[in-house]
Amino acid sequence: MIPKIGLKKLDERAVVPTYGSEFSAGADLYAVLDEETVILPNETKLIHTGLAVEIPVGYAGLIYARSGLASKRGLAPANKVGVVDADYRGEVMVALHNHSANPQTVAPLERIAQLVITPFLQVEFDVVEELSDTVRGAGGFGSTGKQ
Repeated sequence: MIPKIGLKKLDERAVVPTYGSEFSAGADLYAVLDEETVILPNETKLIHTGLAVEIPVGYAGLIYARSGLASKRGLAPANKVGVVDADYRGEVMVALHNHSANPQTVAPLERIAQLVITPFLQVEFDVVEELSDTVRGAGGFGSTGKQ
């Protein structure tokens, strides 16, 4: 059985998120705009979706780039991954950033990002004097896979 979450249209033009294929993890979010909007190179614009969601406790809505939009036009969420918390009831917005060298136009009802609903763990942080040992230890960026 597919779980259901509450979705409220805040704008009559809003589109219910859609999945691009049977096994898509992310549901496409659509721009609710009065007219086309241009995002200049290195500019970020807040794009409305016209939707509010009721995410269950223990879950989060993660807003990711749409791969084609990001790779072909340089448009992706400015914060890389947006987080919609379970207690947020306002409009889901996408801070769309133009990483390209050219102005990019976003059209009304264009698919602008994807929403993934995922479980998460909220933890209690316990300050300790020592952490357990591992083979990797403190090896950081680029430390794995070395001969």
